[in-house]
Amino acid sequence: MKDKLVTLIGGGGFLGRYVAQTLLAAGARVRIAQRDPREAWFLKPLGGLGQTQFVAADITRPDTLARAVAGSDAVVNLVGSFTGDLLRIHVDGPQALARAAREAGVQALVHVSAIGANADGDSYYARTKGEGEAAVRDAFPAATILRPSTVFGREDKFINMFAGMIARLPVVPVLKPDTRFQPVFAGDVGDAVVAALSDPATYGGRTFELGGPDVFTMMELNQWIARAIGRRPSFVRVPDALGGVLAAVPFIPVSPDQWKLLQKDTVVTPGAEGLTALGITATPLASVAPGWLVRYQRNGRFARPTAA
Repeated sequence: MKDKLVTLIGGGGFLGRYVAQTLLAAGARVRIAQRDPREAWFLKPLGGLGQTQFVAADITRPDTLARAVAGSDAVVNLVGSFTGDLLRIHVDGPQALARAAREAGVQALVHVSAIGANADGDSYYARTKGEGEAAVRDAFPAATILRPSTVFGREDKFINMFAGMIARLPVVPVLKPDTRFQPVFAGDVGDAVVAALSDPATYGGRTFELGGPDVFTMMELNQWIARAIGRRPSFVRVPDALGGVLAAVPFIPVSPDQWKLLQKDTVVTPGAEGLTALGITATPLASVAPGWLVRYQRNGRFARPTAA
């Protein structure tokens, strides 16, 4: 990747910072493209002088994408959302991006999707993710598609959400307590992106499902977090009938569509290619999460260490 110019669409987001950091360490030049480039300026110190560029672009506005990818050797689409116009965000936008990349002569394209992407899925999120994959492949057949499971890292909104609830509530309700997850470290996803871009002849046109080495049920994950931060709340299994009702309440952090997603496990499909096929060893949650979860301990970094 030395001196290659890689454009990251949505590069200033949670996952984008890990991808950018890995690319910069590999010697690539990185162009961060997002609606407000100023939100990504925190990435400047990660690279050398002139190694990072910033450009305004919006995945839902095709007219901004051609300029963003012009002159790029590779392009990575990192944009995804659970809210908003998902058809434009997950399908129309990625298709327009793939076309722009093809017309610009881009050598490699990585499209970050999600485990569970399925054009025939029950949830709108899963359906648009599945349709988006097909749209990208139609416009850029050699694209590499990465499907990460739930991604964790210092800035995530998943592990941190549960840790915040466990830290402040004496009783924690658990929706879909038996649904399984296979959390993958954001740094591993960044490594997967770089591996795919480094050898498009080998990895182009293939789909990889990215999961960590551990599989947790929703209940087990909450219990693990509680032990990691030294808290002992009571966990209550929420019956499905009540869970569906709660998901429809505006202030509950699970939407009706996310409730549909929770009906299925978010784990790597048996036999699917994954991190190992990309030459990456998966990072366990226990090896990195305690380093940032300390802020949820009762006395922060001064708390007595607990076994996770």
